[in-house]
Amino acid sequence: MQAEIGIIGGTGLYDPKLLKDIEEVTVDTPYGAPSDAITIGELAGKRVAFLPRHGKTHSIRPTDVNSRANIYALKQLGVKRVFAPSTVGSLREEYKPGDIVFVDQFIDRTTRREQSFYAEQRVCHISVAEPMCPELRQVLIGVAKDFGVSSHSIGTYVCIEGPRFSTKAESRMYRGWGADVVGMTLVPECVLAREAELCYATIATVTDYDVWKDHAVCVDDIVRTMRANIENVKRIIVEAIARLPRERGCCECGSALKSAFV
Repeated sequence: MQAEIGIIGGTGLYDPKLLKDIEEVTVDTPYGAPSDAITIGELAGKRVAFLPRHGKTHSIRPTDVNSRANIYALKQLGVKRVFAPSTVGSLREEYKPGDIVFVDQFIDRTTRREQSFYAEQRVCHISVAEPMCPELRQVLIGVAKDFGVSSHSIGTYVCIEGPRFSTKAESRMYRGWGADVVGMTLVPECVLAREAELCYATIATVTDYDVWKDHAVCVDDIVRTMRANIENVKRIIVEAIARLPRERGCCECGSALKSAFV
């Protein structure tokens, strides 16, 4: 089984029914097992591989997501582009619950996650100055605009270790850093995608205002907002896949390793 596009489904987005003529495959990797079996099928005339980031039953903590196995498995299947929906908290008044953010930068606050495939014998100094694929981002931004979805074309994502939410002091600090949203899964996923020379872009759905506002974050609020907006995320992904050219063009994701080794 082969696929050209991958979807790493985040919280609330486990829906292999997006695909037609599906088949479920199990992929072995040198880095252990991926989060779950991978569903491969057709979407918008392209072969797509769907992988639930936290497992089908949402049983894997953010820290324990085996991103190396997930990205490696997708690459083994032939995937060259990855769409990665996720949920985030907002650190800005104007980034409202229900909005979608096409993140372009991140600040890494994780401490326990392996961020490279090259952990032995060779060191890979991958560049993530621009961590998202510009081609994927522009397609996503254009689709959201055409659909009239409330969205933001840029955003800096603070990735925290989780699974706990931030303290108020931490949330205020992230705001002071100029960050726009906070989440738990972007890193090292996007870094490993770059090492694997895959195009990668995240579709971040704002579910709450973190804890810098008076109302504390709770799971019930997150799930309610997420469910209300999940159809917009699906529509954006489906249309973006339909609009993508067959071949990668203006980005340099496919040659990211060219100058990464000493």
